[in-house]
Amino acid sequence: MNYYFTGILIILLCLIAWIGPAYPGSTQTNTSGSNTAIEGGYTSSATTTYESGSTSSSTTTNTTNSDIRSAPPSAAAPSYNSMTQDVCAVGVSAGVQTFGIGLSGGKHVIDENCERLKLARILNDFGMKVAAVAILCQDERVFESMIQAGTPCPIDGRIGKEAEALWSKYDHERPDYDLYVKRMKAREKKEKALAKKAALIEKKRIEEEARMTKEFEKAEKEAAKNEAKKKKIENWKGPK
Repeated sequence: MNYYFTGILIILLCLIAWIGPAYPGSTQTNTSGSNTAIEGGYTSSATTTYESGSTSSSTTTNTTNSDIRSAPPSAAAPSYNSMTQDVCAVGVSAGVQTFGIGLSGGKHVIDENCERLKLARILNDFGMKVAAVAILCQDERVFESMIQAGTPCPIDGRIGKEAEALWSKYDHERPDYDLYVKRMKAREKKEKALAKKAALIEKKRIEEEARMTKEFEKAEKEAAKNEAKKKKIENWKGPK
């Protein structure tokens, strides 16, 4: 333990010897009749001369550098409000502020789903129930729910089974066409997997039946062979 302490002490002494002495951060020059001190960007010089007429002159120079940064004013986004309660519009605004420039803006965005509900309600009030359902079916969620319920949305004046046949023929006109294609591809992939699984099960069943048939035939041959042996033994013991 004493060796460790002695080693640490020697290392500290070496570090102290290696580090040079500290010097002041200013430089001063003294000359007979003149003093000059330079420190932190400040220069001062003085000269005094005593001759005939006793003349004295002094010069001082100061240099100060300042770097001041202040936060700029923030950009305020404008507010957009609906003028009445029966308007399907939503106000949207945004603003961005940097040290150099600030931008802000806003606009009204139409809520199509709100408009669709209002139009369907008005058509239903006028007694146009099929038209009200048709305009609601422009929403892919409503269209899908109608298909799942077995009551497809109207198309070209057709309803029920006739509408279902037309939607199958012109499936590209469905509002949920992208989701429909994706679902059909997933179903096709699933059908192929199920068909492959069913083929594998059928193959195993056929192989199992063939194995069992082979075992039955073998067992029948063994039984026939044993029966023949038995009859042979009985026939041999019979006559005396």
